[in-house]
Amino acid sequence: MRRKILITGASGRIGSALLEGLGSLDRYDITAADLEADEAAGVVPLDVTDADRLERLTQGVDTILHIAWAKDNEDFLGKVLPVNVTGAYHVYEAARKNGVKRVIFASSNHATGFYKVGDDVEVTDPYRPDSFYGLSKCYIELLGRLYADKYGISSFNMRIGNFPGDDRPHSERSAHIWISSRDMVQLAERCIEADASMKYLVLYGTSANTGNYYDIGYLKELIGYDPQDDSAVLMEEARQRSEHIKEDETPFQGGSFVDKKPSQE
Repeated sequence: MRRKILITGASGRIGSALLEGLGSLDRYDITAADLEADEAAGVVPLDVTDADRLERLTQGVDTILHIAWAKDNEDFLGKVLPVNVTGAYHVYEAARKNGVKRVIFASSNHATGFYKVGDDVEVTDPYRPDSFYGLSKCYIELLGRLYADKYGISSFNMRIGNFPGDDRPHSERSAHIWISSRDMVQLAERCIEADASMKYLVLYGTSANTGNYYDIGYLKELIGYDPQDDSAVLMEEARQRSEHIKEDETPFQGGSFVDKKPSQE
C-alpha cells in the first residue's frame, strides 16, 4: 500500500533531494510544498505559519517530512521564532487533528554544536546549541517528545550533519559530519518505514565517514540504515587532484549550516 507523504521545504537542498529520491522509489504519494510554488517541480505553496493551510495539506497523510526552516541568527524574534518554532507547532497540531502517524523532523547537529571536538557526544547527552537556529531545533525536538507522549504521534528527529548538496565535503570539519544525497534519501526512507511501535527517536544523520563525530553504527540494526558513502574517500581524491581543502578553524563540533539556498526550507 502506497504511503501518502507530505514534504515541507521541498524546494531547498534537502527537500528537493528527498523529493527526487523518494519519488523515484515509486511507492509513495508525495505532496511537496514550500513557501513559493514550483509547478515544474510539482511543489505547491505552503507557509508553515498558516495553520489552516497545513490542516488541509495533511488530510489523509501518513507521514510528514518536516524540512522547512529559516536560518537567521540575527533575527530570532522576527524570523526564527515564527517560522521554525511556531511553524513546527502548526505542523504537529495539523498532524494531531488529521491522524498523521509519524512526523520526521529535520533537526541539526547545531542542537549540540557547542560540544568540543573530541567529545564523545551521544543522542542522549544534554542539548548544547551553538546558535539561535540550533536552539530552535532543540525546542522542536522536545515538541515532538510532547506529541509522542501525549498524542501517540511517532516523532523522529534527524540531526542532519553537513549536506552541501553537491555530494562532496568542503572542509576538514564538515567531513566529520557530512552526508551524501543517496544516504540522506536512504535515511529518510528508513525513518518512514521504521516500525510503528517506535514512538520517539533522535539520531544523527551522517554518512559512514571515517572519523565521524557521532556514532551511527547502531542505526543499521535499529532502523536498517546502512550508509554507502565515506567523506574520507572523497577528501583523499580531492587531495590527489591538489584541490584546496579548508582546515578546521573552531574547537567546536558545530559545522556549516546544512542549507544556504534562500527558501523557507
